[in-house]
Amino acid sequence: MMRIWENNPELEVIHLTMRFGGLTAIGDLSFNIARKQITALIGPNGAGKTTVFNCITGFYKPTEGMLKLTHEDGKTFLLERMDDFMVNRVAHVARTFQNIRLFAGMTVVENLMVAQHNALMNASGFTIGALFGSKGYKRADAEAIENSKYWLDKVGLMNRADDPAGDLSYGAQRRLEIARAMCTKPRLLCLDEPAAGLNPRESDELNKLLLSIRDDHGVAIILIEHDMSVVMGISDHIVVLDYGRKIADGTPDEIKSDPAVIRAYLGVEDEDAPVEILKEAAAMHRAELREAGNTKTKPTKPVLTAKKPIAKKAVRK
Repeated sequence: MMRIWENNPELEVIHLTMRFGGLTAIGDLSFNIARKQITALIGPNGAGKTTVFNCITGFYKPTEGMLKLTHEDGKTFLLERMDDFMVNRVAHVARTFQNIRLFAGMTVVENLMVAQHNALMNASGFTIGALFGSKGYKRADAEAIENSKYWLDKVGLMNRADDPAGDLSYGAQRRLEIARAMCTKPRLLCLDEPAAGLNPRESDELNKLLLSIRDDHGVAIILIEHDMSVVMGISDHIVVLDYGRKIADGTPDEIKSDPAVIRAYLGVEDEDAPVEILKEAAAMHRAELREAGNTKTKPTKPVLTAKKPIAKKAVRK
């Protein structure tokens, strides 16, 4: 049976390879991102996830391969051939980063207005219309303000609109960064560890926001995330990387029980380890994570950021 992401996808990653000198960060990677779905790109640290994002958004030019984005109206864009700023302006791909990159000294609403500078510059005739108050510029400016107000309300920051972005809490800054990306009206939204550093309440708010973006705006989302509660809670499709190569691709239920995924996360070196032992090791690890989540002190490291030795202990038993 054909999967939804295999039939008329929003983005096709085709034989993507990225080399840095003699290091192959991504090796012959292929997967699809479905329209109006949330796709999670997961894997241990160093698996190449952010490198994939950098290729999709134009920060890196792939050594080999194709990145084919197709809008619903049939327009096709080969992202690997486009300059990075054109990937957003023309192909309508937006992203956030691991580290928050807001303009901390600007107000919350100014951060959202800046994201709409392309439309405003076009309407102003590159500042002339703005200087003389042309009708076209006034209309575009009013639309940008309304769009900003919509997203401020969506992320619960309307009452902080005139505050400096740097004064917001960490979780609020994360939401503002997503709102800023959405102000560019993307068809594909790339989120690099959006739940990093969030507490459980903030993670739940993030889940609701991303589901709303998918359902209410029909935007395809691809996210890198180490918090498995977020990944399993909202993802329609999960792609797992290890050492720059795809080791699994499927639904959350399929990924949870995939022996290759368990090996990658828990550090089992014996590829012939029985699946029952791997599942037992995974259950032990999940119990460990639940216990950590029940303590008052939040774990200092994100969930499942690195390989764990627990599975090796299980195999020795």
